Amino acid sequence: MKNTKMDGKSLNPQEELLALLKSKLPEIFAEGKIDCQRLKQSLGEEVNLDNERYGMTWAGKSNCFRVIQESTTATLKPVRDESVDFDETENLFIEGNNLGVLKILQKSYYGKIKMIYIDPPYNTGNDFIYNDDFKQNKAEYEQEVGIKDDNGNLRVDGLHKNTKDRGHYHSDWMNMMYPRLFLARNLLSQDGVIFVSIDDNEIKNLRVILDEVFGEENFLAQITLLCNPKGRAQDKHFATNHEFVLVYSKQPLPKGAFTISKEKEQIESEYTEEDATGKYRALELRNTHREFGKHNRKNLYYPLFVDPQNGSVGLDETKNSIKVLPNWDDGFEGCWTWGKPKAEEDIDFLVGKTVNGDKKWKIFVKDYANGATKMLKT
Repeated sequence: MKNTKMDGKSLNPQEELLALLKSKLPEIFAEGKIDCQRLKQSLGEEVNLDNERYGMTWAGKSNCFRVIQESTTATLKPVRDESVDFDETENLFIEGNNLGVLKILQKSYYGKIKMIYIDPPYNTGNDFIYNDDFKQNKAEYEQEVGIKDDNGNLRVDGLHKNTKDRGHYHSDWMNMMYPRLFLARNLLSQDGVIFVSIDDNEIKNLRVILDEVFGEENFLAQITLLCNPKGRAQDKHFATNHEFVLVYSKQPLPKGAFTISKEKEQIESEYTEEDATGKYRALELRNTHREFGKHNRKNLYYPLFVDPQNGSVGLDETKNSIKVLPNWDDGFEGCWTWGKPKAEEDIDFLVGKTVNGDKKWKIFVKDYANGATKMLKT
């Protein structure tokens, strides 16, 4: 067996990307460097060289990529005395500078993490954020930071207080966040998801960073989290009672990816119908809001036809079928929640029923407990 000597350095994703480009597009390299002109010729119209384009920059952004590309020789040191069942557990609790830890994890966990949650400093003016320029000497660092810790000593832990009177108040925070989110994305598996907590102060800038690192198409949700029902009494104008959680995926996810299995009690009480696909509940296809109807949703007003023998639904009238329109009992011409193309594609998820002994037929969607309905195309 050939012995492989490890250099002790963390994985550099940029080196792997360059190696991939050299194998796929060797023609774009000149003397070991990417030639932008050759890249443009190779990719043609896919390269945008216009000076005016949508995007955002800030002081120090270009330096973020230097921070990302710098490797580390730091290692993880187990603390057995403070651990519980160290030799048996499959869990790890890692303490340290999060940028360094993220770099250490690149080799072992690159593309393997299913979910990441980050609760960063909110940059309220009192938060400490990391100064990642470790090449500064002590005098330069003290001159830039000039902030003492709780004991009256100058900080030596790489942190500085990001007060609102600093010239680069938002930029410093974004420079701290960008490399960490970039490296976090590398750790995610192809179906992985990241959740990031934030409040009003930096929600806009965090969206910009996440859109760039993960891609706007991979934005999943901006969740509003009620964290203080009474609101903060010290707020100047409005008593803030919420924060946010931004959710992004590494790649576009299929519909229904976040479907949660229902409790057994809920299935037994609500999902009383069953067919070959599984247990389901019947939800009316007609839009139950009267502000929508044939008068303003003409494309959602069309007939469906029910076979009274088995309740199957179709778009075409047959010999014994019963015509059903989305009309209300008082004659109001409503509308369906599905358009005709969707009804045609997912017709097997529809069923006709009479309710409470009424002779009038209605159309229902089969909402399956196993989530089968959630996988339908919108």
